[in-house]
Amino acid sequence: MRSSLVLAALSLMLVARVQAALPDEIQVYVDDINKPGDFGLELHANTTLNGLDQQDYPDETTTHHGLRMTPEFSYGLSEDFEAGLYVPTAYKDGSYRLAGYKLRMKWLPLKTVDGRGWFAGANLELSNISRQFDAARYGAELRTMIGYRTDDWLFAVNPVFGSTLSHSQESTQPHNPDFSLGYKASRRVAEGVSVGLEYYNEKGSWHEFDARKDQAQMLFIAADVEAGPLPFNFGIGKGLNGSTDPWTVKMIFEIPI
Repeated sequence: MRSSLVLAALSLMLVARVQAALPDEIQVYVDDINKPGDFGLELHANTTLNGLDQQDYPDETTTHHGLRMTPEFSYGLSEDFEAGLYVPTAYKDGSYRLAGYKLRMKWLPLKTVDGRGWFAGANLELSNISRQFDAARYGAELRTMIGYRTDDWLFAVNPVFGSTLSHSQESTQPHNPDFSLGYKASRRVAEGVSVGLEYYNEKGSWHEFDARKDQAQMLFIAADVEAGPLPFNFGIGKGLNGSTDPWTVKMIFEIPI
């Protein structure tokens, strides 16, 4: 039944002919972390119903009508550390393509008490992504996270620093760190169900932000469903300017293993 639910949801996203491109995951990191010795598996899926179709560099695969599916494997190393592996894939011309892989390490030293209070941590990610999907093959990302929980509310923010570790098709030198922000605010509306907003803003180089009209900005209405056999996050996102894909749908399934 669990497999059928996953396939049915993904089938809805495959109705139209699509082309591949990253981003491979759209989420705000909060305080979830595997217990020591526990394995985890999530499936990230998102599709650009109406996307940008202009290449930023030769041979780039744009997001227009794109579909991305990314299994995320995780393992709890200790109470504070969790290791993870992303395997991003993209659908194009009737076949899937492996875009590369990403390794990550999450650190969560500040945790809530009985599901209430402050939490904070950081996630370091190293990536090896095909140049069809990223201008530079090797990259790194440091995602910090801070938030607060009550019985009914969740607030979280992710300041994110990203940098290339190899030459880019847009430049002969590694870039200065890019900076972006992700925000999440949600409220419990039923047992195991929360609804709220997620906002993503890519500001550009840390040393000099892009003009606001050139910054990617997207607002999602999102639901988190923890009840039932297959917990998931579902969101519909609207781009807020001409530098952002107009519409994106995303789903994140937590696969029991």
